[in-house]
Amino acid sequence: MLQPLIDPTFSEYSYGFRPGRRARDAVLASHQYVQDGYRVVVDVDLSKFFDRINHDILIDRLRKHVNDVGVIRLVRAYLNAGIMNGGVVVERAEGTPHGGPPSPLLANVLLDEVDRELERRGYRFARYADDCNVYVRSEKAGERVMKLLKRCYDKLHLRINTSKSAVASAFGRKFLGYTLWEAPNGEIRRAVSKKALETFKQRIRQLTGRSGGRSISQVIEGLRRYVLGWKAYFQLAQSARRWRQLDEWLRRRMRALQLKMWRRGSTIYRELLKLGAKPQVAKSVAALSRRWWHNSLSAVHNVLTIAYFDSLGMPRLT
Repeated sequence: MLQPLIDPTFSEYSYGFRPGRRARDAVLASHQYVQDGYRVVVDVDLSKFFDRINHDILIDRLRKHVNDVGVIRLVRAYLNAGIMNGGVVVERAEGTPHGGPPSPLLANVLLDEVDRELERRGYRFARYADDCNVYVRSEKAGERVMKLLKRCYDKLHLRINTSKSAVASAFGRKFLGYTLWEAPNGEIRRAVSKKALETFKQRIRQLTGRSGGRSISQVIEGLRRYVLGWKAYFQLAQSARRWRQLDEWLRRRMRALQLKMWRRGSTIYRELLKLGAKPQVAKSVAALSRRWWHNSLSAVHNVLTIAYFDSLGMPRLT
């Protein structure tokens, strides 16, 4: 009910939780700013944003977008619903319900005036929910923007997390899981941030752990759900070599898992022969039947090939 009423009034530089807009649009906008020469970023992180949204301030800003008493009352009731603490309902004057569908929309309502102030001053920026990056040409200009943002957020009773916010080079700072880098020809390119890569690898380790009593098909089904979603989100990354490395690493983990599932040396020998391995290769792998990670990089990669895992339905990144 709220979305059609409010969304058309928001800034064009706001990309989060809006129809027809996605995180990729914010990433592409930031990329273009840097390509145009705005290579210093004011990277702002708000501390506990959704927990600190002041109800009275939010309702006041909402009235500027919606002239409907019924809607205002409904939102006020949503905000005042309270939370359960030890079996007791505790009222609150700030914060929006975690995971509540209206919460991201109401966040856009609250932060729209900050967007408008940045627009009025002609700054180039992209905001996705409470994650806002402003792009300028110099650190001096960036410091001015940071002071402006602090004043704007103070009016809304919001706090900047100084440990995670900075005025810095746009290269190496992460935004929505991406970072930017400059190619030798001067072209600005996109890559997956180090933190996002670490998170990806940690999740893959969990999904391909060599314990848990799962079948190989169950493992691959879990990989399909996670890897294909991750790949779709990071399809803007321009790092072909990195994708190949991740693919190779993922297949190596699957080889190690497959070998462990076969468990005994005799089973490994028999299964490798079925897949076309030379007897000498099958024998050498079976002789070291418990060295799964070591064997996963041996000649077995010529047997447990890309085509083999394709036949099992395993997803690829490349």
